[in-house]
Amino acid sequence: MTTPVNALRTAVREFPSALLGFSGGVDSALLAVVLRQELGPECILAVIGRSASLPAEQWEMARAVAAQFDVPVAEVDTHELDDPQYLANPTNRCFFCKNELWRRLRELAAVRGFTVVCDGTNADDLGEHRPGHAAGVKAGVRSPLAEAGLSKNDVRAAARSLGLPNWDAPAAPCLSSRVQYGLQITPRRLRQVEQGEALLRGLGVRGNMSVRHQGDSASIEVEPEWIPWLESRRAEIAAHLHGFGFEEVAVDPRGYRRGSLLRDLAGR
Repeated sequence: MTTPVNALRTAVREFPSALLGFSGGVDSALLAVVLRQELGPECILAVIGRSASLPAEQWEMARAVAAQFDVPVAEVDTHELDDPQYLANPTNRCFFCKNELWRRLRELAAVRGFTVVCDGTNADDLGEHRPGHAAGVKAGVRSPLAEAGLSKNDVRAAARSLGLPNWDAPAAPCLSSRVQYGLQITPRRLRQVEQGEALLRGLGVRGNMSVRHQGDSASIEVEPEWIPWLESRRAEIAAHLHGFGFEEVAVDPRGYRRGSLLRDLAGR
């Protein structure tokens, strides 16, 4: 019986060579490893786009996976923060980010002679609000995981079987995704979000988590089982976040909600 992972392997074997946009998340990490196994080291390059919106933790994971599985890796600086449309932070902000990323990666692919440019979009992603995916489609970027029908659960199962260290890592979108729509993206706000989330991880919070930037205030979203733990340490955590520049700190009683900024905007 053909499994989704076998379908993926069969599909990528048809690629003469591939350059992958590599974020360090489990999706692109799995694809990087499969491409390396199927095409060999000469025909694959995993490229990390570096900017203020990439969490340091994600960069470290990307480098660790590449080292563990002998995946050729490169880094390019991206400059989405120079784009006024991105800085304005509309609901399609990701389109402008990915438009910048794919422009630079396609240029690199042309220079280095890689025939296919691809990303880690999975089949589940296609049913979500993903303006960044539209930028990829516009640029002719392939999504082998989605094309082979791999769901997020398929990806995690395959990553676990291959021994990827991030197979069960929580979702880690770019730092800008935590900033309330319409609130300008700035390096300072991105740094505040990263500092806040690093603090919570350092204190032991696990699972999906987000520090939502709402201007002067921060709203912390965690898995429901962590809410009592946070409430019992609210004063300590708030003191740290005040030090990062937030005037007010709240714990969202609804817990972590993927895409909550978009849903909250629709509910206004």
